[in-house]
Amino acid sequence: MCGIAGIIGSGDWTSTVESMTETLRHRGPDGGGTWGVPGVALGHRRLAIVDLSPAGHQPMHHGRHTIVYNGEVYNFRKLRRELAGPFHSDSDTEVILRLYEAHGPACVDKLVGMFAFAIWDATKRELFVARDRLGIKPFYYLHRPGVFAFASEIKALLGLSSRRIDRTALWDYFSYKYVPCPKSIYEDIRQLRPAHAMLVSGDSIRTWRYWSPEPSSEETDAARAQRRFEQLMHEVVPEHMIADVPIGVFLSGGIDSTAIVASLDRPRTFSIGFDDPSIDESAHARRVAQHLGSDHHERKVTMDEVEEALERIPAMFDEPFADLAAWPTYVVAREARRLVTVALSGEGGDEVFSGYLHHAKAMKYRSSAPVRALAGWLPPFSKQGISALRRATTGVEQHSALTGPFNVRQKRRLLAEGLVPRDYDDLWHLRAYWRADLDHIKALQWLELNTFLPDDLLVKVDRATMAVSLEVRPPFLDHRLVEFGLGLASSVLRDGDRGKLPLRRYLANKVPDEVLARRKQGFSMGGGRWLAERPALTRRMAQRLTDMGILRSPRLHSFHGTQLWALHVLDRWIESAQPTL
Repeated sequence: MCGIAGIIGSGDWTSTVESMTETLRHRGPDGGGTWGVPGVALGHRRLAIVDLSPAGHQPMHHGRHTIVYNGEVYNFRKLRRELAGPFHSDSDTEVILRLYEAHGPACVDKLVGMFAFAIWDATKRELFVARDRLGIKPFYYLHRPGVFAFASEIKALLGLSSRRIDRTALWDYFSYKYVPCPKSIYEDIRQLRPAHAMLVSGDSIRTWRYWSPEPSSEETDAARAQRRFEQLMHEVVPEHMIADVPIGVFLSGGIDSTAIVASLDRPRTFSIGFDDPSIDESAHARRVAQHLGSDHHERKVTMDEVEEALERIPAMFDEPFADLAAWPTYVVAREARRLVTVALSGEGGDEVFSGYLHHAKAMKYRSSAPVRALAGWLPPFSKQGISALRRATTGVEQHSALTGPFNVRQKRRLLAEGLVPRDYDDLWHLRAYWRADLDHIKALQWLELNTFLPDDLLVKVDRATMAVSLEVRPPFLDHRLVEFGLGLASSVLRDGDRGKLPLRRYLANKVPDEVLARRKQGFSMGGGRWLAERPALTRRMAQRLTDMGILRSPRLHSFHGTQLWALHVLDRWIESAQPTL
């Protein structure tokens, strides 16, 4: 896993790209390189994982092509056997480069792994770009007449940016606690969507989706599905262990990470505990580690770290990002990095195999005229008003009310008039992926694989772990497992309140019954409670956001913890980044 950057445009951009690449040093402390000729410059920071020798150095050249690449391709040795040699390294980078020479843009169809890369063709004077199917690896870009620039993180592009806030992206942040793809918080910086490729030639940009699986309920036989699931786990998890450096596993004690540990032979495991017993899962992780015989390490996050988290998160994420699990993820990554360079994680298990608690709630709630009337009458920030809205709505509106930091009614009461047009669709991002033709569980599966997973979970893991130069690999997001999960009927995925049935069956007789029986817990610290105990901080924050024209007034509502956290993260990001509204 590495950091990449580049610019296409008339002139010599080599020194600019060298500076951009330096801002990504944390993503690749093992070396860096910059290459440039008039009209194009490419840069790379290397975290050496496979082929630690100088032969794996980037930018890498072959013939008329030059590549910069971030990620891991797990089937690169198989692909290499299908290509003509000779090869000059044992790296997956060279395999991608040769594969592109042999197959052009269709090369992405053959790749199994996580990746974001750019290949310059010196003869055609064009740049080919691709991002992996699920969006595990990031790719940001800036395009204006005469210049196309790209990088793994926003911070590398800020020297070319106007730093002007995209007001619609700011509005979206209050809906989702993240900025949804393809936007960034800045008007002139955008993201390449997951499973998309791009061809840049002069000022012309062509973008297309190269992978688009179709959700279905084709598989209704639980026993047959289970056999296939176990076969895939035995293939996928070992493949994710390919490396020339030490590897560990993040272990929360929940079903997803436990299934990965159970698929390996006594790996190193790392977990986080909290000083709040209501959210602390460390004892469960310890129990699993003891049962499976892993070499276990743990670290406790205390409430004293909330202030440090608020100070450091803006620079880590480059835009407002309010997932309360970001700091614990950073802390467990920092602990793991002392001993390993790569860690496996359970990200994707809830999305692929329907594991969230709000899935069960959505199945139970039934909208009715009296509930809708009550939701419109109750104060929007009251607990009763929030609960009524969740029961009164359906589809994407209900999903937003169940999962978002602020619902539509609250945003209209809270945010400044004129920040976005009156007819702005608060939930455009969810509507783009809502499938009314699917049953509710399958619709949620498809929705979250395309929204919350790439824009929240994977952003959180990438920035928080790469901040300490740790590569994280999520086996459940291997596209073969994702395609398998998308083909399972809801009855095979969950039974009422119990989700992730394939994982539960896989773990039966492998782990103590308590692991499968206990209620799912979130992975977050009590930052909202810490802020609630310090109202003076919130009063000052509200005044600053009002003075800037973001809040309607400094009046304080009955904010719950996630809302407080989202507001304070935004305030700290503005203080740090100094953007223009």
